[in-house]
Amino acid sequence: MRLLISFAALFLSVVLMQLSSGALGPLDALSGLALDFSRQEIGILGSAHFLGFFIGCWWAPRLMGSVGHSRAFAAFTAAGAIGLLAHMLIVDAYAWAVMRVASGLCVAGCYTVIEAWLQAKVTNETRGRTMGVYRVVDMGASLVAQLFIGVLEPASYVSYNLLAIICCAALLPLTLTTVRQPETPSAPRLRPRLAATRSPLAAAGVVVAALSSASFRMVGPVYGQEVGLSTGQIAWFMAAFVFGGAIAQYPVGWLADKIDRRWVLIWLSAAAMLSCAVTVGAAGLGTTGIMISAGFFGLTTFPIYSVAAAHAHDFADSSERVELSAALMFYFALGAIAAPFTASALIDAYGPPALFAMIAVGHGGLILFGLARMRARATPDKRTRYVYAPRTSFLIGRLTGRTRERD
Repeated sequence: MRLLISFAALFLSVVLMQLSSGALGPLDALSGLALDFSRQEIGILGSAHFLGFFIGCWWAPRLMGSVGHSRAFAAFTAAGAIGLLAHMLIVDAYAWAVMRVASGLCVAGCYTVIEAWLQAKVTNETRGRTMGVYRVVDMGASLVAQLFIGVLEPASYVSYNLLAIICCAALLPLTLTTVRQPETPSAPRLRPRLAATRSPLAAAGVVVAALSSASFRMVGPVYGQEVGLSTGQIAWFMAAFVFGGAIAQYPVGWLADKIDRRWVLIWLSAAAMLSCAVTVGAAGLGTTGIMISAGFFGLTTFPIYSVAAAHAHDFADSSERVELSAALMFYFALGAIAAPFTASALIDAYGPPALFAMIAVGHGGLILFGLARMRARATPDKRTRYVYAPRTSFLIGRLTGRTRERD
């Protein structure tokens, strides 16, 4: 308990950062609609965020090595706050895209600092409890962030200013903590081929996970408005997706530790295709039906990244865990950069159901590839533990690596 209390400043910074960044994506989508941005321009905003996220994941460990944890955190937070405050000063979709690169940079950089700090302080005995609290804090703040957009007026300086204030407030707990700053960890090498060679199916799985989550998080508000939801209802629509994903972690993790993880991926993708059809069909069933379908969609799509990561780690040894986690994050980032723009272009061309048609096609491809990989080789007899893998930084592998090892 004393250790967790010592991490209170880090966890509070996570909450504030998640509230600020988690609400920005939906707010930008709704603001873009209010300002008559095209659907493709709104999609570019989401893609730009993940471009900044990828740059931040790569750069943050190197910046920490140069200036230290606290200064790096301050620099990334400042970049995010500047991007937020500049929104209503320059009302242009492409200028906003540059600002979203800054927000993605901020998120990746701040999470990298926090996770490096946690890694330096936890021990094998406290790792499980610390990661459990970290997951609850992160997911809980993400859920609240989606609800937050229900009270933020789109295209309003006050709304963006409020998010900037929260972003700046994330500086206070970490920079004022009396906990001694740890040694800077070495930056993991980025070896994308490692994931592709250890498990091609896992690499494909994290791309499909990005296709689902990134397109829904960034373009979902556009879909919600197209099917007649108010701003407050869109907030609940987005929150239902996060809630569904949160409650899926335990049962899916239990199942993934009991049976062949390839079958778990295949059946999750089949359920995701069904949830896409249900979500499109629920558009005519009223608000309650739409909310339930969003929860079902999160339930079936959110755990895919973690199952794919666990499957990849089954084929790796302990020395590869950090670099393998970074490689999987690389593939996720590639999918997340492409997904929002593609989804928005399809919505513009074919209407709101095209978002879920695109996601369903991706999961259909994953099913076929999974069946093909099952014929190519057997799964290892000794497997790693299933671990919920946050998509936060390239350093997350340091926190989850030892947790995966079985006795």
